[in-house]
Amino acid sequence: MSDFFNAGWSVYVGGITIAGLVFCLILLMVASRRRVMANDNTTGHVWDEDLREMNNPLPRWWMGLFVVTVIFSAIYLALYPGLGSMAGSLGWSSAGQWQAEQDKARAAMAPVYAAFANQSAEQLAKSPQAMAIGERLFVNNCAQCHGADARGSKSFPNLTDGDWLGGTGEEYIHKTILDGRTGMMPPMAAAVGTSDDVKNVANYVLSLSGSPHNAVAAQLGKPKFAACAACHGPDGKGNQAIGAPNLTDKVWLHGWGEAAIIAMVNNGKTNVMPPQGPRFTPEQVKVLTAYVWNLSHPTQVAEK
Repeated sequence: MSDFFNAGWSVYVGGITIAGLVFCLILLMVASRRRVMANDNTTGHVWDEDLREMNNPLPRWWMGLFVVTVIFSAIYLALYPGLGSMAGSLGWSSAGQWQAEQDKARAAMAPVYAAFANQSAEQLAKSPQAMAIGERLFVNNCAQCHGADARGSKSFPNLTDGDWLGGTGEEYIHKTILDGRTGMMPPMAAAVGTSDDVKNVANYVLSLSGSPHNAVAAQLGKPKFAACAACHGPDGKGNQAIGAPNLTDKVWLHGWGEAAIIAMVNNGKTNVMPPQGPRFTPEQVKVLTAYVWNLSHPTQVAEK
């Protein structure tokens, strides 16, 4: 059943539909009353010198089939949604059917998930069945952003390493899946100084991770890094409590190199993972949490 901006659109659509059915019936009535012409029964149209268009009435079987089609359409519109926002006497909807199918699938899987109820992520990681379910949930719902191998891409975190911006462990993963996460760095160019200062800070940030950089520019940028230390810390190792990245490792979520860092300082960045809770049942979230946890704990590989 469609959603309309106001009731007028619903009435309009319903009226057009009914008018179409009535017009079909009127057209059939008019056609059924036509008689064969008394003379040669042609329309006067001639092609290729001797091909003449006849003016015969419609076959009765065809007209009967047309009438049956109109009656079927009327019955269908009475039972199912089709007349604007009218729900139909059966109360069917695509959303309702989808929900019924979901409920049926959840009921069928309930005994399977019941076996995982009191297990931690570490325990579930040792269950081939749990990991197989978790993998399927991940591929169907998370791989679009994080990749089928969960290694992510630019601006989409790699879930197979140990670099977690906002926290670590089962509880953090569970909360992130349910509620999503928003990471935000404001533009810092004004706080750092001139464009040269921004470039120097970029080289100092590169030096923190031992990446190739301009050593002279890095030294000049070190004092200016004070504008960044409030979040990233004076040593650049970040702060998980506020989701500030560690700048001393070699994990670059939004791009690596001087140009990428300059763009980040100048423009800032807002990265959003939307809440995924509505997609899953609590049991599915638990298994998916264990699967994601297992991705970054290679010593806890599920037993074959």
